[in-house]
Amino acid sequence: MGIFFMEVGMDKNYIHFLIQGVPSYSVTKIVIMVKSFISLEVFKRCPEVKKQLWGGEFLGKGNFVNTVGQHGTENVIAK
Repeated sequence: MGIFFMEVGMDKNYIHFLIQGVPSYSVTKIVIMVKSFISLEVFKRCPEVKKQLWGGEFLGKGNFVNTVGQHGTENVIAK
């Protein structure tokens, strides 16, 4: 699909992704695809999780997105 996970990080309540995507997908489309894929994989590997969730939703509705752009070298991203 042309989406590459460059880095993945976690803290107590959040998962952080640095994703490289093709320009033919909007940021919203990429977020929807990533959240859908993660949810499907978790439910497939651990079906008991879905039974424990209120309304069956694994990920919340909110998200934060920021773009790096074409000049986003590793040094720029690290800053």
